[in-house]
Amino acid sequence: MRRAGYAWVACIAGLPGLLRVAAACSQPDLPQVEAVPGGVVILDVGATTAPAPDVRYDEHRVMVLADDDRWRAIVGIPLAIKPGEQAVRIAHPGEEPRHETFNVGPKKYSVQRLKVPPAQVNLSKEDLERVAKERVRIDAALVTWSDPGPESLRLAQPVAGPRSSSFGLRRVFNNESRNPHSGMDIAADTGTPIHAPAPGTVVDTGNYFFNGNTVFIDHGAGLITMYCHMSEIDVQPGQKVATGDVLGKVGASGRATGPHLHWGVSLNRAFVDPALFLGPPTASP
Repeated sequence: MRRAGYAWVACIAGLPGLLRVAAACSQPDLPQVEAVPGGVVILDVGATTAPAPDVRYDEHRVMVLADDDRWRAIVGIPLAIKPGEQAVRIAHPGEEPRHETFNVGPKKYSVQRLKVPPAQVNLSKEDLERVAKERVRIDAALVTWSDPGPESLRLAQPVAGPRSSSFGLRRVFNNESRNPHSGMDIAADTGTPIHAPAPGTVVDTGNYFFNGNTVFIDHGAGLITMYCHMSEIDVQPGQKVATGDVLGKVGASGRATGPHLHWGVSLNRAFVDPALFLGPPTASP
């Protein structure tokens, strides 16, 4: 089976134990390849003369797509991964699993210093308990797996507005360091419609301590998108959406210093840079 518009170029080959990494240079249907923490790699994992293999990275299932006569694994790299050699587990039906490696290079992300209400940094016992429960719920949404995979891995910009380069920023709230920023912030006024960037199914919605009003969408095969700080949510869990459908409106709920959309893209349970899935900036979604 061939997915129209997919093209592959081997950009790394011949190194001991290293899978060839396929770079999607200019095709509209693939994410950009960037083998860094928070990036994406595309790996050749076998011929389509055999059934698709089960591929796992960091214990999470990886999206596998067919391109002519080869299976390709689309791997999201967590922000917390240290540069160096990484491995995926490849299991073909009826064969012993094997491990193949790829290399993750370094990337220096900037530091962002923000001032927020002290209660949003030094949490009370009640807030800590709430956040712990919410983490379980968020993880349940992010590990969602459904078949088939998406027809395209290029996404539309979900809201009109300038894109920031906020992904990967080391966040310092009130002079206290916290986890790196795992999404893209898009500036927009309160009430600006937020659109689905691709077809999918709403996995969950809710109001979270940090993320505020939030929507999760499953696009298939481990690709999940997340929308935070919304002023309104206009969809419900289980609802199917098409590209361009309105999910809700921009706001500043949760821990936010002003109205904007925090947009997260998760691949095999790893938040990766949404910019890798977008085309050139546009004025509208």
